[in-house]
Amino acid sequence: MDDFGQAPAGIDPTVPSVARMYDYYLGGKDNFPADREAAEKMLAIGRQMGNDGREIARENRGFLGRAVRHLAESGVTQFVDIGAGLPTQENVHQVAQRHAPGARVVYVDNDPVVLVHARALLADNPDTMVMSGDLRDPDAIFDDPAVRAHIDFTRPFAVLMVAVLHFVPEDEVADRIAASVRERLVPGGHLVLSHIHKGDVQEEVVEASKQVYSATSSGGLAGRPLARIASYFDGLEMLEPGLVPVQAWRPDVPWEVPADTSRSGIVGAVGRKH
Repeated sequence: MDDFGQAPAGIDPTVPSVARMYDYYLGGKDNFPADREAAEKMLAIGRQMGNDGREIARENRGFLGRAVRHLAESGVTQFVDIGAGLPTQENVHQVAQRHAPGARVVYVDNDPVVLVHARALLADNPDTMVMSGDLRDPDAIFDDPAVRAHIDFTRPFAVLMVAVLHFVPEDEVADRIAASVRERLVPGGHLVLSHIHKGDVQEEVVEASKQVYSATSSGGLAGRPLARIASYFDGLEMLEPGLVPVQAWRPDVPWEVPADTSRSGIVGAVGRKH
């Protein structure tokens, strides 16, 4: 996507998108020069901290796949993926439908590039749908007539908010979003969430990261302490092993949770409503 002429209507390719930056981290090609420039700045910041941004993105993606696999194997057959991002390998519908044929998936995003690519990919899959929606207004997503026709909200369903809530920098807004989602869950429903853990990162590094993301379509970034991230699961039962670095959530290859919880990174958990 080097040619700006390929941008869908309404897209300014000079403004970086978090979805397209994430695609770049994962080695995808659905991104513009502005996305790659912003992503490289973040990768450089990560290297200063001793982190590999690309590896973190892959680990987060692995957490998503393992969580969806577990839920599908446990009988959950409905998924609402808010902030789905650009299609890549092992998408939610592929994992869910492999382990629960007929599983239904709704992909939600507000990036027109994401919507164009996802709709093209899923045109022949009647058990999936793609909708334009805003993470900041989850009620509008759940009340959308097309979504309600696709998902039976009287039966258990899972809501996925994987590496998206940290793009809402206002704590009170993030709290409200998580609470709204939890209120919509029915018994047997699940919340799958991962989030940047601020840890002991130096303030100048935090500010440098914020500056990069303040210029994106999301408008901000907020790493948060573990206690606040855990509060997004209030009233839900966290499945074992609880809130941990995404690499440590039921890994396919053994990965021990470090004793030092002060390190920054992405943490994740899955919560169940009784």
